[in-house]
Amino acid sequence: IDLLIRVCVAPGTEKILVTPPTYGMYSVCAQVNDVGVVKVPLELSGDAGEGGEKGRFSLKVDEVKKAISADRSIKLVFLCSPGNPTGTLISLSSIREILDYEDFKGVVIVDEAYIDFADDKASAVSLIQEYSNLCVTQTLSKGFGLAAIRVGIAFAHPALVQILMNTKAPYNISTPTAALALSALSPSAIDLMRQKIATLVKGRGQLLEGLQELRALGLGAPIGGNDANFVLVPVLEKSGSGKPDNTRAQRIYKTLAEQEGVVVRYRGGEPGCAGCLRITVGSEDEIKVVLKKLGELLESM
Repeated sequence: IDLLIRVCVAPGTEKILVTPPTYGMYSVCAQVNDVGVVKVPLELSGDAGEGGEKGRFSLKVDEVKKAISADRSIKLVFLCSPGNPTGTLISLSSIREILDYEDFKGVVIVDEAYIDFADDKASAVSLIQEYSNLCVTQTLSKGFGLAAIRVGIAFAHPALVQILMNTKAPYNISTPTAALALSALSPSAIDLMRQKIATLVKGRGQLLEGLQELRALGLGAPIGGNDANFVLVPVLEKSGSGKPDNTRAQRIYKTLAEQEGVVVRYRGGEPGCAGCLRITVGSEDEIKVVLKKLGELLESM
């Protein structure tokens, strides 16, 4: 992310575009490099059917185009698919619309850190041969469970790849790290990874079922999508009003972490995520624990 910004965006004069709620490091890296940030929030569909299926996030392609036309200094568009914290895939047709937009003279970055948990045909890598202004990034941190080795990959037009190679720090991947990465990409290791993801997807279903049983205690229906290894769920007001409650969500989040040893992420401050906790899918035992502790706190708070 940092390397792409340094290569493609001039500090002090040019900008990136992000679509919150999204991964926070895009904006952090932009700030570090004195690069402006334009925000076009995702749309959370509602009761009237706006934005598609209720409770889903979607990319407002027309708004992204308007922002690009209004500010020609935008040189990178960051799209997180599946989204973090939304868990929602961005359709390939929406990505194509931005890639094809004649007013955009930059590069679309599709961050697929969580793509291993989604459908095999969902990846934007399939578009690489068609578009020279597309870069798709993936990582061994999520589906492969190798976050500690900090290894990822960028798929892009050869010209952009060459610039990235020329700009990156020399010897930026150590020999032990490279050996671990190659081992993880062996056929047998990939088969094992797929088996583990199948188990995780089953666990995601169990977590969703358990969260459904907590609805009567003031938990809303999960929002976003189910294309990642986590679930985004709103905590509602104790009164039964049905409104999201950031204060209650924060109290539950802090109590889980500080007193129960259960770590979830509070996401209530992001657009469309009022009152939300992001809960990662763990083992069967971990799912039982988080559901039990969450239920107890929903009753008491």
